[in-house]
Amino acid sequence: MEIPIIVYIFDFYKSIAQHMQVILGIIFHFIGGFASGSFYMPFKKVKGWHWETFWLIGGLFSWLIVPPIAACLTVPGFINIISHSSSSTLGYTFLFGLLWGFGGLTYGLGVRYLGMSLGNSIVLGFCSAFGALVPSIYYNIYPVAGKTNLDLLLHTTWGQIVLVGVLVCLLGIFICGRAGTMKERELSSQEKKSAGQKFNVERELAAEQKKESFQQFNLKKGLIVAIFSGIMSACFNFGIEAGKPMAEQAVAEGWNPLFQNNVTYVVLLWGGLTTNFIWCVILNIKNRSFKDYVDSSTPIARNYLFSAIAGTTWYLQFFFYGMGESKLGNGASSWILHMAFIILVANMWGIVLKEWGKVSQKTKNTFLVGLMAILLSVLLVGYGNYLKDKEQSKETVSFVHVIK
Repeated sequence: MEIPIIVYIFDFYKSIAQHMQVILGIIFHFIGGFASGSFYMPFKKVKGWHWETFWLIGGLFSWLIVPPIAACLTVPGFINIISHSSSSTLGYTFLFGLLWGFGGLTYGLGVRYLGMSLGNSIVLGFCSAFGALVPSIYYNIYPVAGKTNLDLLLHTTWGQIVLVGVLVCLLGIFICGRAGTMKERELSSQEKKSAGQKFNVERELAAEQKKESFQQFNLKKGLIVAIFSGIMSACFNFGIEAGKPMAEQAVAEGWNPLFQNNVTYVVLLWGGLTTNFIWCVILNIKNRSFKDYVDSSTPIARNYLFSAIAGTTWYLQFFFYGMGESKLGNGASSWILHMAFIILVANMWGIVLKEWGKVSQKTKNTFLVGLMAILLSVLLVGYGNYLKDKEQSKETVSFVHVIK
């Protein structure tokens, strides 16, 4: 008679532990989203360099320098794991990284044309949809044990709530896009030339007057670039799936599962580096901007420092995404949470930088409604995962009854 009580107590604490995994996963995704939504800020401190120059320097830290350092600190055997991985695993992981590189490359242009808040919203909206749903569709066609497929999302209560969360997120993106259209209509032709991004805020002597510099706001160009960037950026999620054998091998060798994806990132980000490196060098040649790297007339040490900080911050989004994914799985939940948090943080910066300061209250309200929809999607996805863990706990209880 005592055994069932002991088992139920064990199951109770197990249930609490499972719910904590969901909470930790959400927290990790928030930190990763904060890093991604904020990484462009240090670039605003760079002066006198062309875009391709500071983007490449930041990228070298994001894709080449920091990833192996992080892997070495968390999965010391990562080199051995990579060297013994199959050519298909390495090839597909690199390929998806290459495609994702186009998304990362054009992301910067999207932010340049649309501003930090709207640019992030459009890019990450498409990235959210493709990255969240395509893997589930793939696993519906090619089932793999332990992977969430589309049937599971469609025919379970928790899966349906997660899908509703995805749809609400996309609705929020659409509303933010609508707000951007309203913003463009309200800006005069003169303001458009300077209403993209608010740059370095400087204090001038005793008056401490704030100065702002902006890049060109262009909705048409920005939308084209942002849509392409969003679709290509979703390939990062596919790359994580392609490199899963390396992550699983890291766990099999006894390394902390929390950091298993750090091995995959090394190969995946090589692909991103390849795309961005080639394009930036082409622009260096076209714009004759190679001199930027050694131009002493610019604050060169400061430029290198802030580019390095931006690149390292960008990598941290991957680092914490991997930690969140280890708690929630690499399904629709993880991806949509990560993207939603990036959008929320980026738009927070957009508000801080007063990107919406010259528009009507109606436009501001439309924008805020879009943000609230995105926040609601985060709550829905989190609740869906809570129900998923609860159902798994019930299965454990049922198993106990069978034994009894």
